[in-house]
Amino acid sequence: MSSFDEYDDFDAAARPPAAPGVPAAAAGRTPLSQMAMAARPKPYLDGLNPAQREAVEALDGPVLMLAGAGTGKTKALTARIAHLLNTGRARPNEILSVTFTNKAAREMKERVATLLGQTVEGMPWLGTFHAICVKLLRRHGELVGLKSNFTILDTDDQIRLLKQQIRAAGIDDKRWPARQLANIIDSWKNHAWTPERVPASEASAFNGQGPKLYAEYQARLRALNACDFGDLLMHVVVIFQQNQDVLEQYQRWFKFILVDEYQDTNVAQYMWLRLLAAGHHNICCVGDDDQSIYGWRGAEVGNILRFEKDFPGATVVRLEQNYRSTAHILAAASGVIAGNEGRLGKQLWTAAEGGDKVRLIGHWDGEEEARWIGEEIEAVQRGTRGKDPVSPEDMAILVRASHQMRAFEDRFLTIGLPYRVIGGPRFYERLEIRDAMAYFRVVTSPDNDLAFERIVNTPKRGIGDKAMQTMQLCARENGVSLTEGARIALANGDLKGKAKSELAKLMVNLDIWMSRQRDGDNHIEIAEQILDESGYTAMWQNDKTPEAPGRLENLKELVKALEQFENLGGFLEHVSLIMDNAAGDSDEKVSIMTLHAAKGLEFPAVFLPGWEDGLFPSQRSMDESGLKGLEEERRLAYVGITRAEKLCTISFAANRRVFGQWQSALPSRFIDELPADHVDVLTQTGLYGGGTGAGDMASSLDQSLEDGGGYNSPGWKRLQARSQTRHGSSTRTAGGASGGKPSAAQSMVINAKALPAFAEGDRVFHKKFGYGSVMAVDGDKLDIEFERAGSKNVVAGFIVPADQADDVPF
Repeated sequence: MSSFDEYDDFDAAARPPAAPGVPAAAAGRTPLSQMAMAARPKPYLDGLNPAQREAVEALDGPVLMLAGAGTGKTKALTARIAHLLNTGRARPNEILSVTFTNKAAREMKERVATLLGQTVEGMPWLGTFHAICVKLLRRHGELVGLKSNFTILDTDDQIRLLKQQIRAAGIDDKRWPARQLANIIDSWKNHAWTPERVPASEASAFNGQGPKLYAEYQARLRALNACDFGDLLMHVVVIFQQNQDVLEQYQRWFKFILVDEYQDTNVAQYMWLRLLAAGHHNICCVGDDDQSIYGWRGAEVGNILRFEKDFPGATVVRLEQNYRSTAHILAAASGVIAGNEGRLGKQLWTAAEGGDKVRLIGHWDGEEEARWIGEEIEAVQRGTRGKDPVSPEDMAILVRASHQMRAFEDRFLTIGLPYRVIGGPRFYERLEIRDAMAYFRVVTSPDNDLAFERIVNTPKRGIGDKAMQTMQLCARENGVSLTEGARIALANGDLKGKAKSELAKLMVNLDIWMSRQRDGDNHIEIAEQILDESGYTAMWQNDKTPEAPGRLENLKELVKALEQFENLGGFLEHVSLIMDNAAGDSDEKVSIMTLHAAKGLEFPAVFLPGWEDGLFPSQRSMDESGLKGLEEERRLAYVGITRAEKLCTISFAANRRVFGQWQSALPSRFIDELPADHVDVLTQTGLYGGGTGAGDMASSLDQSLEDGGGYNSPGWKRLQARSQTRHGSSTRTAGGASGGKPSAAQSMVINAKALPAFAEGDRVFHKKFGYGSVMAVDGDKLDIEFERAGSKNVVAGFIVPADQADDVPF
């Protein structure tokens, strides 16, 4: 159905009274009745500060509520809905209120009911983007080839369908996995690109087959009367674009539009909102450009940055009074975020007085950092810091990458400090860790049938259920373990084809690993050999999902954890014991989570470890997105600091294990941006070679720089500019090839020569790619056309001017 009557049965069901006590007949209310409603008491305005009240009462035209962290934006947003209903400006079904989570939608409805003094029924258009689009698509699906009873595929069904298409196209699905294609298609749908609209710049995706497979996938979905989650929004955008009568009906219906977390919208969500708002222009977007941290999943911070351009004459209300954090914490966060150029700008402040400064402390290495934080948590819990005791429930450790959690989990389990991991399983409960330890268990205990079952077809070896049943039958008949049963099945010729050859290869490898284990060879080398020769590491290296890099980092952390034990058996026993002890932990637990998972949360005490260049800001993010990536990392730092209410501690380590080798680490460039008046430096004497405090850190990093004067010094800042080269030729690995712990003399061997600036047209040299010319510059990310290797994106720290190529110590 391409059009509809606003007063048909569907709409009547969703047309309740405008507000408590107002009859349905109020749909035709007179100006006098509207005036009477406007004169009603407005208790929901009580307690709002001037900026919040302005945002609530500015009902006509576009409004941007620029709400900083902890400034009461949810309170203002729900008060605005209550104001619309209480004054009769809109009926419940005339308000479109969009959130990103079902939890936020429920909370908003409950708050509105509380503000108005009774339950608010009939707000059918308060929900998530996807939930609202499902309703629209159920009604108008035939306009995009769907029936009203269409099904929504989950991720597993989507992957299965794409696998079928990839195989039908004759493509090697190991080299070009279905998950990679799913991510590509999802990205296109986030941009509202239907198959025919995929731009030419994307034509090379998925080995040049992406657009074709996308079109076939969409045709298959229509034949199945199905869609995936990306379709829900994209289909509705297409319906609105191609059916003006449908769009105009909804534009008339939705007299007021409210959007929460606008900074997190992607292109398709942005287009959907703009199309609907083109009717009344009464759109109120609530968000904070400084908290836009989801660019990796399609969020476009530019949507909020250009709000005034998209909606001329918009009212911009800045909510800047913070009700969460101390003045020192807010000043520190403001100092860091001020480094971003792409922002609308605001200054958080609080009426509360007092509070501790943000604490900054450097450690020798990551293990010492974990030990110190564990002891500090216990001290804060006991109240021995001269402050009131803080429950573990009110403390959090926020890390940039999930692999950082391992050091804290190990330490907390050792000292019996209860903790929880939010946003994912604990380290030793992660899929990749359990798989790896299953391999280790089979090598140390060949009779462990459960471990053998887990690894025999991980990664995929073509050993199906029938082959497993054969091995189990051989084991039972001969009264031996499953591992020995597999050997018997091979010897008897009970297995055929790929299952036979792959199992034989696995058994040969197991014999080699077991022999090395019995001979007492280095257990760390054995572990690395197991993960490599089994194909397990390669499996994740070839996996194109966003989770794969994190899983590989976790495997590196697992190998690193083996250093503390004499052999694999001792390590496995340790893990079993601590995981068993963890089951009896108390309800009051310290929270460990990533910075991304912490958005929207708050804690009286927050610890922010790992503030080192390359780790935070993430080198990968800067390599892939240049200046845009760096600014998102800085927003992530801002989010981390503003999670703290009373106590915020930032820490970094002078040395980290990177790819199995000790390397020196420079403090994060974000530390340079912390305002000195609001920070207490707790770093012990001699971290970087003598002296006291952060000022000597700067001078001892490079003795030729004599303008020290604190961690905010120009000398340290210039060193930060060089920090991205620490994996290149200018930073030598501490500890040598043996991977041993670095000595104090080795800990910082840094070439502090200024990083050369490159411009378009410059001739440059790269160790691997040879000579080339710079075609484009984006911060420290360069687009270079190499003579032999073609076009590459390269970080400036890995190249030199062409005339200096002979001087590079490769």
